[in-house]
Amino acid sequence: MEEANIYINAVAGISPQSVFNEGFSQSVIKPSGNRFVCMEPDYDELIDAKLIRRMSRIIKMGTAAALKCLQQANVEIPGGIVMGTAYGCLQDTEIFLKRIIDYKEEMLTPTAFIQSTHNTVGAQIALLLQCHNYNNTFVQSGHSFESALLDGALLLKEDEMNEVLVGAADEITPASHAILERFGLYKKQAGDNGFYNYTSKGTVAGEGACFFLLSNVQGEKNIAKLNGIETFLDVPDEEVENKINQFLAAHHLSINDIDLIIAGRNGDKKNDAVYDMLDKNIFTDKQTINYKHLCGEYPTSSSFALWLALKLVKDAGAAQFLCNQIINRDVKKILIYNHYLHTYHSLLLAGAC
Repeated sequence: MEEANIYINAVAGISPQSVFNEGFSQSVIKPSGNRFVCMEPDYDELIDAKLIRRMSRIIKMGTAAALKCLQQANVEIPGGIVMGTAYGCLQDTEIFLKRIIDYKEEMLTPTAFIQSTHNTVGAQIALLLQCHNYNNTFVQSGHSFESALLDGALLLKEDEMNEVLVGAADEITPASHAILERFGLYKKQAGDNGFYNYTSKGTVAGEGACFFLLSNVQGEKNIAKLNGIETFLDVPDEEVENKINQFLAAHHLSINDIDLIIAGRNGDKKNDAVYDMLDKNIFTDKQTINYKHLCGEYPTSSSFALWLALKLVKDAGAAQFLCNQIINRDVKKILIYNHYLHTYHSLLLAGAC
């Protein structure tokens, strides 16, 4: 994305940490075995109880995070709604597939199928708001959230609207966790030696929903600025450093201008090799923190990384609590680098206005 004046006016999220209301919980919550589970809020505060009963877990999480984000910005109807998801509504998909088997493909109700589609969360948000504006959902695995961000930024850059709600939501269910575990993606046991120990192969499953209200208007509502977005596919580890330098140069910056780096380490030795290499080269002597010990690994986890970055812009001291690391200077510019399955690489540049 070329440099543009994209501002963030509000942010809200639901994650395995208690972040929905307080911003940060009193203690870092660790995974249960090799899986993180989101701490869900009291949905009655935002969603009608009759509707809640008809919603699956991921729909409730995504809808509540989106409504909370709009509530914080005092916006009733955004100019558009864009979101990214890799898994979609897994719980409803499983229900639909199970009913196909149980009822032998006969007498099936359409509800589970309708709610199993990937654009259900974005559509549900629009229905609740009575928002008839632009609505789009990106399903591109590890680039789903970044694609949604790019779409939202382009809409603002082209003056299609002044504000756009952008977010991501993905869940893990017992069935999907069991399937992915068979592929060796997750550790046999997380263990007590810390999230980033390499005594066992794999990572810890995660999930979450985060939404951001983007704007092209500079003003008092702005809490941060989104300076750049970049994605690339199937790049060898040794090429990542060049990609980062090129990305920063395109925004008239060098690594020396970055105050903080948020890295997507996930506790798997093979996955984290590129981060170790960058630490020895381009990230030498730079302040670097990790984030997946807070939310786990999932395709749209970079949305949580951006949520964390915005919180750190406002309160750098929170890093000491969240990441067991003291930030020794004001955080003005943050670079987020993450990759998913060594295939989907992304760079996000955010910071103070």
